[in-house]
Amino acid sequence: MNFSVVIPLYNKARFVEGAVRSVLAQTLPALEIIVVDDGSTDGGADRLEQLAPDRVRIIRQANAGVSAARNLGISQARGDWIALLDADDLYHPEMLANIARAAGIYPAADMVATKFLEVEASGSAPEAWPVPPRCPVELIDDLHRRWMKTVLFCTSSIAVRAECLRELQPCFVPGESLGEDTDLFFRLAYQTPTALVHAPLTTHRVEVPDSLSAQMADLLYELPPYVKRMRTDALAGQIPEQHRASALWYVAQQEVTIARDLIAAGRRSESFPWLARSWRAGFGRRWLITGLMALLAPTWLMVRWQRWRLGQAIFSKARKLEGSR
Repeated sequence: MNFSVVIPLYNKARFVEGAVRSVLAQTLPALEIIVVDDGSTDGGADRLEQLAPDRVRIIRQANAGVSAARNLGISQARGDWIALLDADDLYHPEMLANIARAAGIYPAADMVATKFLEVEASGSAPEAWPVPPRCPVELIDDLHRRWMKTVLFCTSSIAVRAECLRELQPCFVPGESLGEDTDLFFRLAYQTPTALVHAPLTTHRVEVPDSLSAQMADLLYELPPYVKRMRTDALAGQIPEQHRASALWYVAQQEVTIARDLIAAGRRSESFPWLARSWRAGFGRRWLITGLMALLAPTWLMVRWQRWRLGQAIFSKARKLEGSR
């Protein structure tokens, strides 16, 4: 079992050397590291040319976006498995070894993922952090329902059998930058179960909102493109039958979330069409609670509830970030 690690790069000279070094430091060495320089202007790729010329391959392209860069790297990979890593993230030294162990435990899983450690976007990431010596591994057959409970993994924490990725090319939809990675996760999950290693074996940089008002302003009242495609594909029978119901349920849950955000923003009347669209596939306790909110809860109460909910999320994220320092 060997790995090609694909790293898309655009103007992250400050971080990319650390990302590459974290791959070179793996206890299970990677076959190759492919850095796709997507038209950077800060000289980041130049720093890598003498780092490990026998193992690091640099491919340069005119700026076309992260999706195009990842797709190009995947097409050039020679390994049996392809792992992805963003240029500002890091692998734990045991990342690839744990991926290989999980693939051995669940050989039917063509996608293996790990949890991740969030670090502040502008901060420094730890070079290593403690993980259990024998991390538990879970096999996931219904990714839609597991994903609604919590974000399980990120682009920098997955590895996929190369032949599966090549069959899905373009793996990442060119030009899309919202949910393009989640789109790939679900398309892979229609073909294979996912083995999840329950340990944070990569870092993932996240923006920390400066205020609740900024967070409120960032709320989206439209389904991302991949969610719209998911509904269309499910209704057209292009998603395997065993996954269609949960795919439509997932779409409905996104609509319920938008309805909740609209209620909390004082735009109660706009929430009703979202609830109406989602009730058949998404009917359940969450839908009922949201419906009661739309009909009965005063706006001031909803605003307070939303502020409390967002405050809890920000507090939780801040605690995670603090724990990583």
